[in-house]
Amino acid sequence: MQITSKGQVTIPQELRNKAGLLPRTEVEFEFVDGKVVIQKAKSGAKYGPRGQAMIDALKGSAANFGGWTTDEIMAMTRDYPLPGKKRKKK
Repeated sequence: MQITSKGQVTIPQELRNKAGLLPRTEVEFEFVDGKVVIQKAKSGAKYGPRGQAMIDALKGSAANFGGWTTDEIMAMTRDYPLPGKKRKKK
């Protein structure tokens, strides 16, 4: 295995699986006892780096949903009556 001119190397699939290194997983490198060690980054985020990235991407997106309030969106997605309106009988 060779390092590319950009400093890149492919981690074998078997090792990625064993280490739980999924695509977009943040990693850290350390130099320990003359060896380069790679490990998952220690994330301060409650949901891990991938989950936090998804939450960050969705933040504020409801504002682009036709100006609906959070209560109106929640009612629509859960089949509740919209605030201020009576629920239709089925």
